[in-house]
Amino acid sequence: MNTLLKNLCVGALIAAGIFTLSSCSKNEDNSGKARFQVALTDDPGDFKAVYIDVQDVNINYSDSDDNGWQTLQGFKRGRYNLLTLVNDKDTVLADAYINTGTVKEIRLVLGDDNWVVTNDGDSVHLQTPSGQSSGVKLKLNSDVVADVLYKLVLDFDVAKSIHPAGGSGKFILKPVIRGFMEAQGGAIKGAVLPDSVLTAVVVLNGADTVASTYTDHGAYLIKGVDAGTYSLHFIPTDTLFNTAIKDGVSVTLGQVTAVDTVRLQK
Repeated sequence: MNTLLKNLCVGALIAAGIFTLSSCSKNEDNSGKARFQVALTDDPGDFKAVYIDVQDVNINYSDSDDNGWQTLQGFKRGRYNLLTLVNDKDTVLADAYINTGTVKEIRLVLGDDNWVVTNDGDSVHLQTPSGQSSGVKLKLNSDVVADVLYKLVLDFDVAKSIHPAGGSGKFILKPVIRGFMEAQGGAIKGAVLPDSVLTAVVVLNGADTVASTYTDHGAYLIKGVDAGTYSLHFIPTDTLFNTAIKDGVSVTLGQVTAVDTVRLQK
């Protein structure tokens, strides 16, 4: 790669906000863990709006319904209008790094600030049975692998979850939620020597940039890459070194592809 093209590539990475040494902080070392996102979406119901008060999202690696629950880091507590999450839209409730293993269950904990807006424009507080104070639990039994990004979508069925309360204009909330989890592509990891040279690693599909990162003491890890075959370009920030290229890097869904160590040449 000539000097002009090399500078353009590095400049594009800087403009994209990727060139940040803070990402190399050892305080943010999540190696050996999986990245786990939880998103909320909706099957529509016959209302103008449905507001759900989400207080917590927990996961459980054990078979116990009473013990072992862990709050996901990065959880966003708040009230969500489910009817804005239709037509394949969703909102991320949590984005966390979790331990590997088998996630047995997930639990969505709701508060009391749940409302519907009827087609007549009336705002009606949703009554919630006391038995739901422990949260809505879903069986998953899904294996998670280190260094892979997973996304769990919680599909809230409004039509089946909200019921009239004796024809009095009141409604009862009994959540019916379907959960499905999938790996978001695969991952690529490797190392670049000398490890003292900060190097941009760019994943290319033909001429299109798919993903990119910088090395951290020579190591790199790129997650969420779609299954396929790619070319990796290693662009050192020290212009005394030449760009290196590895072609034919294959990525498999839900797996981590280990690339042979690259040695930069002057």
